Amino acid sequence: MQTACHLHPSFYISDRRDILKLDGRRRLRTSNFHHLGKNLDLTRRNHQICPFLLPIQRTRWHSIVNASDGHPHPSISLSDKSPIINNAPTPEADTLFSKWCPPRYLWRGLSVLIMAGQVITRSIRGKIHWTNTLQQLERVGPKSVGVCVLTAAFVGMAFTIQFVREFTRLGLNRSVGGVLALAFSRELSPVVTSIVIAGRIGSAFAAELGTMQVSEQTDTLRVLGTDPVDYLITPRVIASCAALPFLTLLCFTVGLASSALLADSVYGISINIILDSAQRALKSWDVISAMLKSYVFGGIISIVSCSWGVTTMGGAKGVGESTTSAVVISLVGIFIADFALSYWFFQGAGDSLKNCV
Repeated sequence: MQTACHLHPSFYISDRRDILKLDGRRRLRTSNFHHLGKNLDLTRRNHQICPFLLPIQRTRWHSIVNASDGHPHPSISLSDKSPIINNAPTPEADTLFSKWCPPRYLWRGLSVLIMAGQVITRSIRGKIHWTNTLQQLERVGPKSVGVCVLTAAFVGMAFTIQFVREFTRLGLNRSVGGVLALAFSRELSPVVTSIVIAGRIGSAFAAELGTMQVSEQTDTLRVLGTDPVDYLITPRVIASCAALPFLTLLCFTVGLASSALLADSVYGISINIILDSAQRALKSWDVISAMLKSYVFGGIISIVSCSWGVTTMGGAKGVGESTTSAVVISLVGIFIADFALSYWFFQGAGDSLKNCV
């Protein structure tokens, strides 16, 4: 008895009882070849599946009768001809941008703009989760008063030391209050308050949303039919923009009061002189500009922190990196916006100190 077959792409195996033809995945019926299990490992089941990969070669099977026991003894030989390729689909050729991935900072920067547009659009349409908004407002506002007031008090006293020493030597004691009031209202109060909020609230926003992103809680909200922008991001942005102007006004008051107390107790300049000088130097636009700056800074802090949080990848390590990066980018954005707004609000020569000299 002699049997031969070619293994491409369909083949025949004959044992004089049955012939089986298969395409794709080959199934061998080995009803009479149980004694070949040690050599070919074909007898673990009654039907053996043999998948073939690309490329395959032409193989010949020879079955020769063994004179000792009367059972056929198989032998396998591989031809030296070139391999035959089957009809499986080949991978497509790489295009120009098939393997290009945009840098992370690029699509994160674009996510900030997209997030800002979504928040503005949904706020106009009234898609606001008010319960969550009030909770975030309490967190940004009253719970941040202590650290903001303490920071403003010591910053005010530090600036008072520098100004009073120099102005006293020049005999301009009556101008100290006006200079401090202008410095606090236009620059120090909004910037210092925003820095404190970026470190305390912005980092918390990025860490919370980053943890929710890596643990797939935001995907759970989508499955439940809730938009994460409406439920998570919009309340935080509204709370930051609403609370920061009032915190800035409070910090301005505390900083000016601490400066007046230090000047009166250490340098002998009366509190009444400082307050009168501040009143004559300040205008309503100075306070309004400080609150407008704080409003813009609050939007920058919340949108950047939320965008960095929802684009977090890489588990716990990614959450830490996103939190740090969110605070740094928020601070850089605050300084850039402060320069742009100051240049826009206060152009030309000023005459605020003429009334307090």
